[in-house]
Amino acid sequence: MLLKVTFLGTAGTIPSPNRNPSSILIQFEGIRLLFDCGEGTQRQMMIAKTGFKIDSVFVTHTHTDHFVGLFGLIETLSLNERTEKLRVFVPEEEVDFVTTLFRMFGYQNLNYPIEVVGLKDGDEVNFGKFKVVAFKTDHIVPSLGYALIERDRPGKFDRAKAEALGIPPGPLYSKLVRGESVVVNGRVVTPDMVVGPKRKGRKVVYTGDTRPIERTVEISRDADLLIHDASFTSDLQDWAIQSKHSTAKEAAEIAKKANVRMLILTHVSARYSKDATPLLKEAREVFENVRVAEDFMSLEVKYRD
Repeated sequence: MLLKVTFLGTAGTIPSPNRNPSSILIQFEGIRLLFDCGEGTQRQMMIAKTGFKIDSVFVTHTHTDHFVGLFGLIETLSLNERTEKLRVFVPEEEVDFVTTLFRMFGYQNLNYPIEVVGLKDGDEVNFGKFKVVAFKTDHIVPSLGYALIERDRPGKFDRAKAEALGIPPGPLYSKLVRGESVVVNGRVVTPDMVVGPKRKGRKVVYTGDTRPIERTVEISRDADLLIHDASFTSDLQDWAIQSKHSTAKEAAEIAKKANVRMLILTHVSARYSKDATPLLKEAREVFENVRVAEDFMSLEVKYRD
């Protein structure tokens, strides 16, 4: 199953010629989720040729560099004759604020409904084969990060064992993979006789803006991909603390503690707009498998097995 991450905006606070404000599109098979929607996101979508099919939007917090692009996108979806409901998830403290803004913009009169949904730490949004889990982060305003967690997959089917047990190819194989026992020649065959242990699904974690905290380590444990705020290098540690952001080193320390497979640094300060090498160098001193996000960078998250 396809799990693809496309970076539409990777700048910190203000855009630069090469970086748009924050936005990430994640596609899981036919489901497409937008995480944050900074200024100009819809134009980034046009350039990236992602199309405008969006199932839900997850906003980490309501600072404008993560949120204001949503207004233009909502208008464009209406002009494109969208009819299905759009759910916009925000920290629960911001529901009234966002709802009021949408009402002031007249969005109750669109040709499709918008539902603003508040989330708190630990809340889950079910998408069938995967879920999105909200987790508390540490920023100046109420904020959340989001973990996309694929549900465990069935174990591998051992056809050789099935044939040795006299099970004919066909529907019985599917039943065993689904966890159902079957009867062959008067003998009960249970799934564990021909199907291996369940295999872990993939996990992608996006922090939004945050100081490094233990909750991120907890939710990111063994993640395939951690996308973490890395606004500054450590020489600006005091400013990172004051502005409630993370340094590249701190992001790498979180990745190492959580034993993630890969770290991507984002929310890059304009100081590094022409050369993000200092961020990358600092992070790699702590955690090796790291990249700095670039606008329009896209990657597919593969299964480990």
